[in-house]
Amino acid sequence: MPLTDQITQVHIDLGGSVSFIQYFNALEDGRTDINITYDLLDVVFLTVVALLSGAEGWQDIQRFGDAKLTWLRQHRAFTDGIPRRHTIARIIGAINPDDLLACFVAWVNEVRLKNGQTHIAIDGKTLRRSHDGDKNTALHLLSAMVVDSGLVIYQQPSAGKKNEIKTVQQLLDTLDIRETCVTLDAMHCQTATVKKIRLKSADYVIQVKANQQRLYEEIQAFFHKSRRDAAALIARSTFDEPDKGHGRIEQRHYVRLDVTPWLASAAAWTDLRSVIEVTRTIHRGATTREETSYYITSLTEDSQLLAAKIRRHWHIENGQHWVLDVIYKEDDSRIRVGDAPQNMALFRRFAFNLAKLSSVKDSMKGKLKRAAWDDAFRTTFIFG
Repeated sequence: MPLTDQITQVHIDLGGSVSFIQYFNALEDGRTDINITYDLLDVVFLTVVALLSGAEGWQDIQRFGDAKLTWLRQHRAFTDGIPRRHTIARIIGAINPDDLLACFVAWVNEVRLKNGQTHIAIDGKTLRRSHDGDKNTALHLLSAMVVDSGLVIYQQPSAGKKNEIKTVQQLLDTLDIRETCVTLDAMHCQTATVKKIRLKSADYVIQVKANQQRLYEEIQAFFHKSRRDAAALIARSTFDEPDKGHGRIEQRHYVRLDVTPWLASAAAWTDLRSVIEVTRTIHRGATTREETSYYITSLTEDSQLLAAKIRRHWHIENGQHWVLDVIYKEDDSRIRVGDAPQNMALFRRFAFNLAKLSSVKDSMKGKLKRAAWDDAFRTTFIFG
């Protein structure tokens, strides 16, 4: 039976209400030693719970397991106790990353169906210390995040940032994005990417820069012409949004215009219906700076609704990448051998999602600290 079918069967057999660890039941043990001592699911459970309690590497995971073995045995057998750190590394590194991802996606898709979230942001992140000598070999991951809930729903490795375009297109082939809005940065302003999104019954909002020079220059000219010839239309299509914090005041000015035949290059972009201009005026002390950005979209929503999608796209940077680096210390991780970096990155995102889903009211850092200290809190934190 294929792995994805096995995962579905687990869900059906257990009535759809299961501990997260059940989604890993279908994982094939990559170890070949006939004298396997430690149960694979015990080690997976230990790894996720240790990460949720602030562990950063193999030694931390072992130390957490040694300290909390009594608690761990309330949920898993751990018949032979806690493996040494090198054994943990070997077990996690032997898991097939594609199989692990299938388990992750099965779990997170159930969460998505319950929450019905509709905005997906896709962005890349390099694990800076995952290289072995040559910095160019550091693991680069593309992640997809449901913006409203902050849940990571997919990750896929890319052979460096320069290969992101092809990797994103492969990711779009895999993801279920029906009835969502996908947001991407300017690198992914590609006709093939836009076509894939629309073929999968999703909408898009994508930044345009000079990498699409003709489109970029036409959009600039279109807004200039519209201001000259249709001032009333510009006024009706405008939304202003003030923001301040961290010693600066920022005023964002959004204008959305319907695409017309005047934008000749728009025909190459599947279902391109609107273009958006965003002018940011930033005051910091005595200094004022202004910058203008342009976006294309298949949507015809008003400027205020589109402004929210553009602004919230960066939640994947601020809400996921920052937390993974600062709280989970992902950029500092020296895990680098074989598939272990990719697998551990996925386990961090699994832990990240569990923490996001928790009803406990606290910061991410506060949740992890309390999970490390308090067994009762950890149980509530993980199992609800």
